[in-house]
Amino acid sequence: MQNGHVTTPFGRRPVTLALVRRQVAAKEIKPGKAADKWKIFRDASEAREILGLQDRSLAILDALLSFHPENELRGDTQLVVFPSNAQLTLRAHGIAGATLRRHLALLVEAGLILRRDSANGKRYARKNKMGEIENAFGFDLSPLLMRAEELAGLAHKVVADRLALRRAKESLTICRRDVRKLITAAIEEGAEGDWEKIESVYVELVRRIPRSPGLSDLDRLLDEMDMLQEEILNTLDMQQEYKKISTNGGHSEHHKQNSNTESTTVLEPGPRKHQGARLSQSDSRQRELLKVFPLGMVLKACPEIAVYGPGGAINSWRDLMAAAIAVRSMLGVSPSAYQEACETMGPENAAVTIACILERSGHINSAGGYLRDLTSKTERGEFSLGPVLMALLKTHGLGEKATG
Repeated sequence: MQNGHVTTPFGRRPVTLALVRRQVAAKEIKPGKAADKWKIFRDASEAREILGLQDRSLAILDALLSFHPENELRGDTQLVVFPSNAQLTLRAHGIAGATLRRHLALLVEAGLILRRDSANGKRYARKNKMGEIENAFGFDLSPLLMRAEELAGLAHKVVADRLALRRAKESLTICRRDVRKLITAAIEEGAEGDWEKIESVYVELVRRIPRSPGLSDLDRLLDEMDMLQEEILNTLDMQQEYKKISTNGGHSEHHKQNSNTESTTVLEPGPRKHQGARLSQSDSRQRELLKVFPLGMVLKACPEIAVYGPGGAINSWRDLMAAAIAVRSMLGVSPSAYQEACETMGPENAAVTIACILERSGHINSAGGYLRDLTSKTERGEFSLGPVLMALLKTHGLGEKATG
């Protein structure tokens, strides 16, 4: 360590190794480096919470900078200011002496200024015969210049986080409003569904919103509120699908000649001729076949997949899709086959299809080949999950009994 790089504090103030490192680093500023002192001050103000500073700390820093005669801090100039406490108090809008000392210590601790104490602790400058400052004792502003880029980065992060927090609050408010109104409309209009349970989930989510939430809190709650909204919309949307399935089932009863339909393997699509004819009439029917069914209905039809969810349970579509990936591997379905199914059916329906295959795995020789076959039939509009889930519900005693 070169002599003169470090000065220890006057009086009873102790020296720390961190203080020594800061003094050494401050001497290593490149001579040509320069930065606008008020830009640095604004950045430090934005980052004050990260730096552990208070408003009065910034008022004192502002006062210290005002004693530097130029608007720029440059590495090849004198960066020590030496105002008396009385002068500092005046420019810091009358801050009391004890408060002044406390916040000066905070600025030093934050690494924004350094003390350059004289032998007697007084602040002054010694000039040469030409009237130029030869040596000064007071507060060194070098750390501000040294950390100019770092402070700018901290300020940018604070501004970005503030913007993200505001957007997350807005998104959560809108989603919360939508969920509340959808539940109210469903109850008032007598829509089918366990709305009491859905409303209890909503109330619990609202209760968990902190009084002063952080970004991570809002993101987590927004994800859960989004999933609740998705489940509500699926429940409302699929009621029309249930009616269509029920109507189609009643119509097909007129064409049954015997009970051999019960021997059809679950997951087998209906006759290609009939389904192809229906799909050729309208592309909208194709979209209806690929709608996502309510999660509760899926879990009732396919209870075996629940144990493969995170923690041995499935509480969301995300849990079901995670479980499907584990089951896919266990059944010997290749990643490419599952990826193709996800692209064709959608990730939710692909996960449901895996759950259905798991339910009937004892009757299927090659789960991978079977999934590829269903994927191809989906592309041709010859496969729908609706009848599959209904048949599985019937198998578990939850669906309507078939009439002879």
